[in-house]
Amino acid sequence: MPVASLSVEVAVVAAAAAVLVLLLSPGAVVVVSAGQHDYGDALHKSILFFEGQRSGRLPPDQRLRWRRDSGLHDGAAAGVDLTGGYYDAGDNVKFGFPMAFTATLMSWGLIDFGRSFGPHKEEARKAVRWATDYLMKATAKPNTVYVQVGDAFRDHSCWERPEDMDTPRTVYKVDPSHPGSDVAAETAAALAAGSIVFREADPAYSKRLLDRAISVFEFADRYRGPYSSSLHDAVCPCYCDFSGYQDELLWGAAWLHKASRRREYREYIKRNEVVLGASESINEFGWDNKHAGINVLISKEVLMGKDEYFQSFRVNADNFMCTLLPGISNHPQIQYSPGGLLFKVGGSNMQHVTSLSFLLLAYSNYLSHAGARVSCGAGGSASPA
Repeated sequence: MPVASLSVEVAVVAAAAAVLVLLLSPGAVVVVSAGQHDYGDALHKSILFFEGQRSGRLPPDQRLRWRRDSGLHDGAAAGVDLTGGYYDAGDNVKFGFPMAFTATLMSWGLIDFGRSFGPHKEEARKAVRWATDYLMKATAKPNTVYVQVGDAFRDHSCWERPEDMDTPRTVYKVDPSHPGSDVAAETAAALAAGSIVFREADPAYSKRLLDRAISVFEFADRYRGPYSSSLHDAVCPCYCDFSGYQDELLWGAAWLHKASRRREYREYIKRNEVVLGASESINEFGWDNKHAGINVLISKEVLMGKDEYFQSFRVNADNFMCTLLPGISNHPQIQYSPGGLLFKVGGSNMQHVTSLSFLLLAYSNYLSHAGARVSCGAGGSASPA
């Protein structure tokens, strides 16, 4: 079972909290409490968490004052500037794969539900930009993505503040000779999603993000292979790609289609739908497996009446919903605790709870706007009540 990233979990919590604020207080532009659950406070703390994870030279408006500059020479040994970005959970390693997914999910939350962030919207944008600025540095060299800074094994054996770390800051990359379609395509997805977030707030930056996303995706697609084969000893077992790189290629293309509206990405998705397994592993979504997220993201096009071309993705998304619903699903990997918490066998259960909850909430919102329902066959149906 892969190790979960606390940063990824918190990113999804932030997005889900914003969705809950939206669903529980329709029309509101301020963050409110719902019953005993203060989702506004959850949103605030989720975003604040990322300030504690920042690497590099901290800005004057840093709110967690007990943190200081760190990792100021990251990348120097390889002749590149890899300062900035986020540390992973309680580690001092910068893992590019989960960091990129985190940026994608934070952006998705802002794109769909930014109006419900209230006073936290600008803070969330800054959190996204801290990641995308780093990813721009990590992709500055053509046909190369720097995917990790730090030795995971040495780092995990030494608990210390990043300001004091003395463990190796080894740099790892993927390139044509050492492909990493999974991490490169996820990086492209993050940059494309980020370009949408900044489209109005900073058009010039948005264009740079999109241009880079296009070139990084081309690299990911042209030089195919999993990064855990190219860099196995460095990235495994922490962030091996267990599900293959095919889902990331579809995921990256989906975000590039959403960001650019270019027909070539629409055609790429449809052409590769079966080859890259759009309908596989439908009850999974996380930093390693993007299948369910692909179907939910693309289904919005269908539900909004923009593109019947992708109808099969909506079928996949509906099936995904039915595998999760209590009382309807009989999927062996989906269980619920007596209190109603979704449980999947394996470690780090909350990564599943947060990511799958986000997709449920996001899809519910799409269904609500479209006046649509999900039919779960003989087991019943679900609507965005």
